[in-house]
Amino acid sequence: MTGKMVLIAMSGGVDSSVAAYLMKKQGFDCMGVTMKLFHNEDVVSGCREKTCCSLDDVEDARSVARRLGIPYYVFNFTADFRQQVMEGFVRQYEMGATPNPCIDCNRYLKFDRLYQRARELDCDFVVTGHYARIEERDGRFLLKKAVDATKDQSYVLYSMTQEQLAHTKFPLGELSKEQVRHIAQVQNFLNADKPDSQDICFVPDGDYVAFMESYTGKSYPAGDFVDREGRFLGKHRGAVRYTIGQRRGLGLSSTEPLYVCAKDMEANTVTVAPETALYHREVYAEQMNWIAMPAPKEALRVTAKIRYRQKEQAATAYPEGENRLRLVFDEPQRAAAVGQAVVLYDKDIVVGGGNIVETGK
Repeated sequence: MTGKMVLIAMSGGVDSSVAAYLMKKQGFDCMGVTMKLFHNEDVVSGCREKTCCSLDDVEDARSVARRLGIPYYVFNFTADFRQQVMEGFVRQYEMGATPNPCIDCNRYLKFDRLYQRARELDCDFVVTGHYARIEERDGRFLLKKAVDATKDQSYVLYSMTQEQLAHTKFPLGELSKEQVRHIAQVQNFLNADKPDSQDICFVPDGDYVAFMESYTGKSYPAGDFVDREGRFLGKHRGAVRYTIGQRRGLGLSSTEPLYVCAKDMEANTVTVAPETALYHREVYAEQMNWIAMPAPKEALRVTAKIRYRQKEQAATAYPEGENRLRLVFDEPQRAAAVGQAVVLYDKDIVVGGGNIVETGK
């Protein structure tokens, strides 16, 4: 036994279950925990069985914990999740941004609220089923991509601090998804073949506007589609329903394809234009978190991506103080959206990241 206690975030899925098995196999004293993040009544009716807070998921996690012989608890973090994630999600959409609630959940719940609870329980580490790696080098903790590039989740973890990285373990970082499922099958975990969740946990059917209307009690009024000169082109069904780069579902007739390139939430207009209008070389980011180094004072060459599934692109980062960055890509990038994260890399190391607040030329 290592004598070290770990708190394992168990969602009921195969990844966190195998993470728990690997930590116990390594000799850690393990405690399994499921975070109850929201009341199922907050989810659009008819989709509650798909959510990560369903009774089935809790029972799946409890079953694995029982099989491993480790204590298991459910922590109620619904108030924190509502304030930090759900309300932020609604507020950003209402402001015209495109939020990423998974990043906020990691920042405020898994590696803040849960981390605090782990310290209160004298746990040495928080463990999750994320596909990423942590390495200590010359007294600094580095966040690195997973070995399985198709599952790498380092993008959504860019906000982690040095203290959090020092007290976190990602046991799946060296494994492929196929290896993880094989381990679960060998251990006879009941969730070995459970499908991965693809949607936002509190919007399981993907209809985020229906969630917003149910959550806020508001309806989002129709307005005008306009071109870049402000000319009226047609009526839209509410500006919150459209995202930068969207083409389908606009209901506009045109001689060439039109894409959403801007939104004015105060005027309730959605600007559409040919696809060329979506490309920008510059993005500006704030709330920067630097992992691989202290906040740099000089420009540095990096690769970067502005969406989770995007392939990294070569760029130059120009710091504007500790918390703001201007990033200039070598080639124009399509549909950079305010509210999304931009994450910087040096090969397989996460240099840092921040929240996109505007696009440039």
